[in-house]
Parts: sequence; C-alpha cells; structure tokens
Amino acid sequence: MKDPPVQTSGFAALGRLLLALLFVLSGLGKIAAPGATQAYIAAVGLPLPWVVYGIAVVVEVGFGAALLVGFQARVAAAGLAVFTLAAAVLFHSNLADQNTFIHFVKNIAITGGLLQVVAFGAGALSLDARRLRTA
Repeated sequence: MKDPPVQTSGFAALGRLLLALLFVLSGLGKIAAPGATQAYIAAVGLPLPWVVYGIAVVVEVGFGAALLVGFQARVAAAGLAVFTLAAAVLFHSNLADQNTFIHFVKNIAITGGLLQVVAFGAGALSLDARRLRTA
C-alpha cells in the first residue's frame, strides 16, 4: 500500500499531539493536586472520589500517552472519548451557566476529534503504523 502524503501524516501526528497534550497535562495536574481534585469530584456528588480520581489519572495519563505516540491509538481514543463525554455530562451539565456551557461544548468537540482517530487510526507517523509495516 502506498504511504500517505507527508502533509497527511504530519497533520495526523499533530492532531494526536494536540489532543494528547490536553489529557496528559490534565492528568499530571491531578497528580500534583490530588486533594483538590478529589474535593471537586466529591462536590459534584460522585461517590468514592478517590476511585474516580484514580480512574481519571490512569485514563488521562495512560491513554493520553498512548494516543501521543500512536500506540493502540484507536482504543486509546475510544477510551478518551467515553471519558470526555462522561466528564461533559457529569461536570459541565449546568448549561444555563455560560462558562459551563462552553466547557460542555468543548468536551463534545474534543470527543469528535477523538472519534476521528477511532475512525481513521493514528496515521503513518505512529507506533501502530510502524508495527503494521514490520509485521
């Protein structure tokens, strides 16, 4: 199969980088402030804030890193899409508040970008593509 144009490969990698950066940085922020993060989780009424916190850190840092390098990118993007949609509903559901509404819509848009990775894969500049070339 013919390799995609360099521009396509570069745009796919850049898109993954920009999406992944959002999650990895957010996850690292949660690691830096576990108490504040767990308090926020409890404030929205979710049970077991420490469990939700742990899941959020694993998903954001783990799946974010996988997306960044293009390893199992479709699976990572699907997990991040579900996580992002859940965050929109659970944390940004007061749509009467303009700031919350903006965060809700932003999360929906991010979910859309992640679904593009689910649909089309990581692109040529990824560990997934490298694995396929060497198989």
